[in-house]
Amino acid sequence: MILINRKDAKRLYKAILLLCLLLWLGFNTVLYAQTMRFAARQFIDANGDTLNYRISTPDYNLSRNYPVVIFLHGSGERGNDNISQLKWGVQNFVTDKMMMAHPAIVIAPQCPGNEHWSNYTPDTLHKVIRLNPKPSLPMKLTMELLDTLIADMPIDTSRIYITGLSMGGYGTYDAIERWPNRFAAAVPVAGAGDPTLANRIAHIPIWDFHGADDPIVNPVYSRKMMNALLKAGAHPGFTEYPGIGHFSWVPAYSNPQVLDWMFRQCKTK
Repeated sequence: MILINRKDAKRLYKAILLLCLLLWLGFNTVLYAQTMRFAARQFIDANGDTLNYRISTPDYNLSRNYPVVIFLHGSGERGNDNISQLKWGVQNFVTDKMMMAHPAIVIAPQCPGNEHWSNYTPDTLHKVIRLNPKPSLPMKLTMELLDTLIADMPIDTSRIYITGLSMGGYGTYDAIERWPNRFAAAVPVAGAGDPTLANRIAHIPIWDFHGADDPIVNPVYSRKMMNALLKAGAHPGFTEYPGIGHFSWVPAYSNPQVLDWMFRQCKTK
């Protein structure tokens, strides 16, 4: 046992408080700087339906067009504050290093509470999902937003990418299965798709990520999608992290090779 006197204890207490303050300031400075790289916007369709979103744009060179990344957050970031969707993953696309290597327009819409990016019927017995005919309203609005941005901004339509985590991983598969000719690549993380539609998306470069110990979204959903894609003649990438639970997006988006791979993909005309 180590004994310290009252004076030293006060000094230690003050030092700990100062350290905590510095860590808090450092964290919030980084968070503020990253948040400031995303302008807050709203998209309102002809029916008056609203989609909050954040957008990050590169330093425009008017002589070139830029790729687009659509980032779909998870269920825990739903709401209407138009900031929670920046909590996980999307910041990796706008670091100084990434913006220098791969300048892109990054769109982070926010799904309202109690809604979903995808619209499917679960078959929990067979660990698969079946896509329903119509997209969810948030997904419909996201695609309409993309159309509007394409009309107004210098976008390279051969390099539109989509990625998402958990609920957003479901949404990533939902989007490419509904609009298979729109995307140059997809990176679903901890999500699921409809294996019966694998033929529809076999031409899209896909890199799927999942935690082997995921207690929220069973990795068998990703495995079944991979098997269906392979049978359809596709060559998907699949990374299953051993010992990792639901937060597989932390290693996935922290790996610069993943983002480098994604930005190399280009849709053929």
